[in-house]
Amino acid sequence: MKPRPTRLCIYPKDIQRITGKSERYSRNLMQRIRTSLGKQPHHPVTWLELATYLNLPPDQIRELILD
Repeated sequence: MKPRPTRLCIYPKDIQRITGKSERYSRNLMQRIRTSLGKQPHHPVTWLELATYLNLPPDQIRELILD
């Protein structure tokens, strides 16, 4: 059986699933992560950056974004 590919980038829908918050909250959180990392608005946020920012175990984040 082939291993499922994982995405490196996350989207607001992924953050909604992880946090249980709204899409608007998720978009704002992504913007706060970008600002704290010094990224420009067009730069993507990775699942590892999200885990670090939220102080959550990266393995749990990775499991939740497998689609």
